[in-house]
Amino acid sequence: MNYTIHQLQVFLRVTQTGSITKAAELLNLTQPAVSIQLKNLQDQFEIPLTEIVGRKLYVTDFGREIAAAAENILNQVYAINFKTMAHKGQLSGRLKLSAVSTGKYIIPFYLQSFLKQHPGVELSLDVTNRFKVLESLERNEIDFALVSIIPDQFQLSSISLLRNKLFLMKNPKYFEVAACQSIHDLKELPIIFREKGSGTRMMMERFFSQNDLNIVNKIELTSNEAVKQAVVAGLGVSILPMIGVKNELLVGDLKIIDVPKLPLETDWNLIWLQQKNLSPVAEAFRNFISTERHTIFEEEFSWTL
Repeated sequence: MNYTIHQLQVFLRVTQTGSITKAAELLNLTQPAVSIQLKNLQDQFEIPLTEIVGRKLYVTDFGREIAAAAENILNQVYAINFKTMAHKGQLSGRLKLSAVSTGKYIIPFYLQSFLKQHPGVELSLDVTNRFKVLESLERNEIDFALVSIIPDQFQLSSISLLRNKLFLMKNPKYFEVAACQSIHDLKELPIIFREKGSGTRMMMERFFSQNDLNIVNKIELTSNEAVKQAVVAGLGVSILPMIGVKNELLVGDLKIIDVPKLPLETDWNLIWLQQKNLSPVAEAFRNFISTERHTIFEEEFSWTL
């Protein structure tokens, strides 16, 4: 056997994502590069690690065993690297975070300075839907999560980063309405929904319920980015978080429709399990956020006020 650490990293990503394309994106590699590394690893085994059925990649039982072994090997390699950095007096280790999809507009700005100060820290950041974020939190697979609505099924600690404001948005090219005189005028507009379980969907449904609005759901999309593009394309209007539409507002592709009782507001919160024993890296990041969050807000997000 003559497999490399790089081959194991590639194979583990492929097994985790179930896709060469997604693995390539996460590893910042081309798809052919991932395929080559996967083939080079496979050539060292007589038993298939993966198989293609109907153009979909599946990991074999043997492949899953090798993936588990690869993960153990890579964890040991990371531990050696972290201990080496610590011996040099540098903060080292892996910081693991998960953020809901709209959080991609926020969390990088709260990481940039911290990672620059501590080059020995490795970052693992998963941007996904709310269900998977909370699942990772429950399984204790991450240090922190970024959410706009704090779940009530866990005992959590949290730090508020900034306000989350949601407005009704339109593309003025397709919809002339500038304001709703009554909240019930919303019934006349084609409203695009996020998928069930998302923070935005939860806030929309709560708002409709509290105001006795029966809005027919004709279009439902699975990401805030998809909803935004649908509104830009003129498929309808939607309640969108301000944090994700800055550029579209500036160029005029989106415009706010004035509606009584809007915007909706919550907080973007960094959350973690109360009983979690934070690693030195996680503890350092929590302290950094507590100290620097107001400065970062003023520098990067004051436009949302």
